[in-house]
Amino acid sequence: MPAEGKTDMERIGLFSEMEYVTIGDKYASHYMRPFNEAASKNKQMLPGGTKMLSALQAGYFEPQFVRVFEGEAYSNPVQLRRRYRLVESKKNVGKAFLPSNGVKLPCGMGTYYGTIGGPYPFFSAQLRGKTAYAPPGKNLYTSPGKKGTGYGYPNLTIGKQYPHSSDVYESGKMNAKKVHEDHLRLVKGGPFKLNLYPREYFDLNPYYDDKPLPPAKKPTPEKPVAHPFKPSSPAKKSGGMKAGTFDSYPSHSAEPYVVKYSKPITTNKEGRIFHPPPGSKSRPSTSIMALNVTRSLNVMNYKTTHLIY
Repeated sequence: MPAEGKTDMERIGLFSEMEYVTIGDKYASHYMRPFNEAASKNKQMLPGGTKMLSALQAGYFEPQFVRVFEGEAYSNPVQLRRRYRLVESKKNVGKAFLPSNGVKLPCGMGTYYGTIGGPYPFFSAQLRGKTAYAPPGKNLYTSPGKKGTGYGYPNLTIGKQYPHSSDVYESGKMNAKKVHEDHLRLVKGGPFKLNLYPREYFDLNPYYDDKPLPPAKKPTPEKPVAHPFKPSSPAKKSGGMKAGTFDSYPSHSAEPYVVKYSKPITTNKEGRIFHPPPGSKSRPSTSIMALNVTRSLNVMNYKTTHLIY
């Protein structure tokens, strides 16, 4: 335990702090430090410089110009094309095709000059010969229609006239009345009436009520309105005194000065001050980003690593 200050356990949470190896070393900045210090020391490889392509041999790798085909024979392309045409012309069976004459141009609309087949008789504008007109035969003769509309006129239909049959006036009404009288004669007693007949959900008159109306309420007497309170004088502003308060400034009470003594310090048998045991301490830790950088870029692969910006 040191004589002065806190222990390593209280400061960083370790029994003893690790020693620093680089104490006394010179400071080296990380910004302007070269990537490869050996490249700037002693002699380096000196190339001969860049050479420009020209008509001289200095721009090529070989000391002298080397031909692609060494010792090949000379060939005339014009003579080769002529020989090829003679060989192909021997394969022809007859003479070359020559048209009889040039292309004929039409001299106007409606003409067939210059066409292959000539005019067609189907498209000719000449009229065909017509045969003599033969009138059609006569129509069928029938007797004329009978006059009249059919209502009230006899013997105007195709068939025979219907015979007359007597019909009592309002016979259907009389038969229905007779059937109703027979039904009333067979009925015994009055109609059955049920008190639980279903009604509609809403009545026709929504304001109708079977209950009597309650007595009318008496109007509440109106209370007289009291006049608002008005102070005798306007409010006063406090200007460093108690002018705007209701009461006067309170009287000062004397308080004697008493020295307050602190609590006695608790010590152990040896006379040392008691310190409670400290809790868990946090210690410096490396960030996750720094750990990933150290793992991906180290002394074994820093030459082959490609940085991504």
